Amino acid sequence: MKPAIEDRKDKIMSRNRLGDESSPYLLQHKDNPVHWWAWGPEALAEAKTTGKPILLSVGYSACHWCHVMAHESFEDDETAAVMNERFVNIKVDREERPDIDAIYMGALHKLNQQGGWPLTMFLDSDARPFWGGTYFPKVPTYGRPAFIEVLERISDAYHQQPEKVAGNANAITEALAEMTESGAGPEVTDPLIREITGRLAHLVDPTHGGITGAPKFPQWSFFWLLWRGAIRYRNDAAKQAVITTLERMSQGGIYDHLGGGFARYSVDELWLVPHFEKMLYDNALLIDLMTEVWRETKSPLLQARVAETVAWLSREMVVEGGGFAAALDADSEGEEGKFYVWSAEEIERVLGAEDAAVFAKAYDVTLDGNWEGHTILNRLDAKTLGSDGEDAKLVALRAKLLDARAGRIRPGWDDKVLADWNGLMIAALARAGIVFDRSDWVTMARTAFTYVTEKMTVDGRIVHSIRHGRGRAPGTAHDYANMIWAALRLYQATGENAYLAKAIEWVAILDRHYWSEDAGGYFTAADDTSDVIVRLRTASDDATPAANATMVSNLAALATLTGDSRFVRRAESIMRAFSADLAKNLVAHTGLLAAAMDLLAPQLVVIVASESEPHSALGAVARSMSIPGAVELEVRGAIGALGPPALHGKSAEDGRSTAYVCVGPQCSLPANSEAQLRQAVLDLRSVA
Repeated sequence: MKPAIEDRKDKIMSRNRLGDESSPYLLQHKDNPVHWWAWGPEALAEAKTTGKPILLSVGYSACHWCHVMAHESFEDDETAAVMNERFVNIKVDREERPDIDAIYMGALHKLNQQGGWPLTMFLDSDARPFWGGTYFPKVPTYGRPAFIEVLERISDAYHQQPEKVAGNANAITEALAEMTESGAGPEVTDPLIREITGRLAHLVDPTHGGITGAPKFPQWSFFWLLWRGAIRYRNDAAKQAVITTLERMSQGGIYDHLGGGFARYSVDELWLVPHFEKMLYDNALLIDLMTEVWRETKSPLLQARVAETVAWLSREMVVEGGGFAAALDADSEGEEGKFYVWSAEEIERVLGAEDAAVFAKAYDVTLDGNWEGHTILNRLDAKTLGSDGEDAKLVALRAKLLDARAGRIRPGWDDKVLADWNGLMIAALARAGIVFDRSDWVTMARTAFTYVTEKMTVDGRIVHSIRHGRGRAPGTAHDYANMIWAALRLYQATGENAYLAKAIEWVAILDRHYWSEDAGGYFTAADDTSDVIVRLRTASDDATPAANATMVSNLAALATLTGDSRFVRRAESIMRAFSADLAKNLVAHTGLLAAAMDLLAPQLVVIVASESEPHSALGAVARSMSIPGAVELEVRGAIGALGPPALHGKSAEDGRSTAYVCVGPQCSLPANSEAQLRQAVLDLRSVA
């Protein structure tokens, strides 16, 4: 017979319904004394049946402050008792249900509060938000009230002031439905983007890179626009702003100098102290941007960081079947960053005194440390890699420390596979594999693409998230947009028509289930996603590119490849749909502005390689120059029905590899020499 205390624990745990979920984040909470529900119709029905308000808690597995709130409150019997008595408690993994997270994060912003995770929202029985916040401490601190106090006040207000609660819920829900501005905005032209490029360059810290101040995030959309503007408008200040940012990040503590890969952001302005979680999307976008910048600079530092980050990806982030896992946690053994930091004594124990001294000088290792008594390895005192001899020595020392670190207790691994983040990484690998002549990287991209198309597709529709063969989260516009980008990049890397056909097939699904016929643009959620209170439609920047911005580039590329003008018309419709949003805040739509360049000047570079040249010298020239946004292809024999009609049927001239460079329907004369192609690309990519 079980002791009474164990029987009581079993009864408490039996009310927590997260044990059957697949999300690692939800499973982290399966043993909480809180009676958690996963998001779904059953939980919403419970709220209606009981008359209780809903407490919605949104987070993700690698979120440090989510862990803090969990330890302080969700694992606390006293707090859990109040939650269970007064609320229907629903836990959401923001990475598994980004559509749900976006709705309620938008609601928090409508309450004029700063967003972040954990997200704590209070909803009525129709799932309409009426109040919320982020992290609440167990006891009053950080200027925030105690969580139990918040719970009691919200519960009392819900029952004692129903009209006020209903008024808040109505107002917030209506505001969410109208998040996209209506009306006309500025026409996006070269003069406008040239001006914005110049303005944004001045926001970048000239010494440390990144937007001036702290904390600092990679902010890919911002720096992608800066790079594209730098190339198109020959803006040296913008170019240097991007280069400085990538170099400083690559030498900072935000980069894992032993294992490769970048953390999500830096809490300081130097890129020294990271928030230690590693996210797939950040690393995908940084691989892509570093690859494009390397084409212009030939920076050994950026080339090394791309290779090391892909090595980390291959070693630590590939799930069975070849898809890419979502994230690595910031915490291990209950401490943020413990897996990654060192003491001088530990390093000397592994390397020996002489080698430890060499390593300490290179990586800022001191007895006192540079963060809370520990050392975050960094090379911020060096702008570039050392000499070949110096670097070879450090490579060997890093390998020894990496091997020693492998014996530590590892951070949590969130091994769910997200279609949208995989799309970003597939696209980055496909391009980097061609630029750096790494066919194994292209193979990784192809394998992950097959994983999504075979394991994450049900009845022809993409499933957003899957883990260990289980997944039920509906696909979002981001999944399709990013996987279309991946398909287009793989088509350019391999020349296989199946990738182009898949991209066109996915566009048709987006158009059928996500397009707003009334206002234009794509909704985040499909028309048959039944558990969202509002379908959001946005093109503003986030940590990952906006689906609508990505689709402008995708559609422009498809029009360039197929000659089908309907793709251009749809891309133009997206720009019109968010015109008023642009007018209100240009700086919040840098991704959309960057994509607009693909409509202003759709660029195509096709190299017809001679059968007698297994490695086209012209191809090497094209890969050695930054042509951001261009569609780049190398074919053999002859060009079929590809691109503008002027190219159809063109072949290698006189048996020599030949390049054709086009802007929209206008193509250059055939280029047979490296000098001719280089000049044609320079003319293609810039405007006076």
